[in-house]
Parts: sequence; C-alpha cells; structure tokens
Amino acid sequence: MNLNLGKKVVLVTGGGRDIGKEISNTFANEGASVAINFNNSSKDAEQTAEEINSKGGVAKVFKADITKYNEVLKMVQSIKKDLGSIDFLINNAGYTKIQRFVESNANDWDKQIDTSLKGAINCCHAVAPDMIEKHFGKIINLVGDSSRIGEANLSATAAARGGTIALGKSLAKEFGRSNITVNTVSLGLVETTHTDKSFLEKNKEKILKSYPLKRIGKPKDVAPMVAFLCSNNADWITGQVFSVNGGFCMV
Repeated sequence: MNLNLGKKVVLVTGGGRDIGKEISNTFANEGASVAINFNNSSKDAEQTAEEINSKGGVAKVFKADITKYNEVLKMVQSIKKDLGSIDFLINNAGYTKIQRFVESNANDWDKQIDTSLKGAINCCHAVAPDMIEKHFGKIINLVGDSSRIGEANLSATAAARGGTIALGKSLAKEFGRSNITVNTVSLGLVETTHTDKSFLEKNKEKILKSYPLKRIGKPKDVAPMVAFLCSNNADWITGQVFSVNGGFCMV
C-alpha cells in the first residue's frame, strides 16, 4: 500500500502483539512513527519496536494502564515529547472473558468494561485536545462482532464493546467540526496467541460453518482496514462500523 502516512504519529494500545503488532508494523511500513502502548507485555512491545527500528522505521514503547486516566495522560505527554503529537489513535487493547453470565461476577464485569470501554474513553479524551488544536486526527476503535449482534457467554464484553461503538458515533458527531474522524472496525474470530488452540481444533468444523469464507481471521486481515481508515482516502468517512469478519455476520 501507499497511504501517505509518513511524518504522522500513531498510538496503538496493546500494540506489541497479535492484532496490535500487525497494526504497528503496517503503520511503520507506511512511514508513520509508532507509539506502542503496553501494560504487562513489555517483552512483546520491546520486540515489536526493535523489529520496526531494525528495518528503518520509528517505534518506541510506552507503558500505561489504559484503565487509569492519569497514566494515559502521562503516556500521551511522553509520546508528544518523544515522537510528536498524536495524529492517529488506535484503540486496540481490550479484555475478554468467555463465561456464562450467571457464573460471572462484578469483578469479571469491571475488568472487561474498564479495559474495553473506559480505556477507550480515557485514550480518546487524552488525545482530543491536540487533535482539536491542529484541526486533524483519526480515531479507530476495534471491537468484536458480539458488540453488534450479541453472543452467548460474552455478555459483559459485548456490552462494553457496544458502548465503544456508541462512543465512536458520538465523538464522530462532536469532533467532525475539528476535522477529526472516528470509526470502528468490528471483527469476527481472529486467531492470535491467546486463542485456545485445543478448543479451536475440537470445534473447528462447527465454527467454520458460520464463516462463508471457511476460515477464521488472522491479524494481517485486520491491519489494512485500520491503516486505510487513517489515510486521506478515508477523509470523508466517519461514525461508521466496518466489518472485517469473513462474512460471520452481515448486518
């Protein structure tokens, strides 16, 4: 691709592994400077940054628990000092726990809502002032399709990510006058290092019946859409939800 993302700065939350890593590499390949956020996975974040820098790209790692606004604000300030003000925010980090609703508890709900919804709110609020001041910015929220269609055993995650979709649509209306676009990429099942391999193998035939393309996703299937939405080719696209899901659902 040639999306003219050079001289731009992107923050990717959870950007050191899996989908986040693929997004970080894609933006680096397009010439952007990449701020890789991590909370616990420092080794993965450092390795991803090293890979990008070794190929001539620009990447730095920044630790912050996105559920804590003060940490997010401090991270954004550090990014601005080290790389420049943030042009693109990719809210990729999230937390999912598969469980029956009646077997879950308040701690389960809090962790999923705090990470997936509050984390996105914190990051959007922290980057917004600079984006508004320079009259430019693009925000992409990543969610799972359960947030749009519902899914058994994912009630809290679906609720949190559904809130993230509503957040994106509301901010798109509020920030549009400042030339800031906000969009959402909604995903089907993507195989990552966190995927339960044994469960996948045992249930593969059943799972693939839900996918017209007869395969589950890979991180490389997701990153190009995210990068496109940050390019000037998508300047008149905002407040939308884009499905990258192999046809899992078509609404």
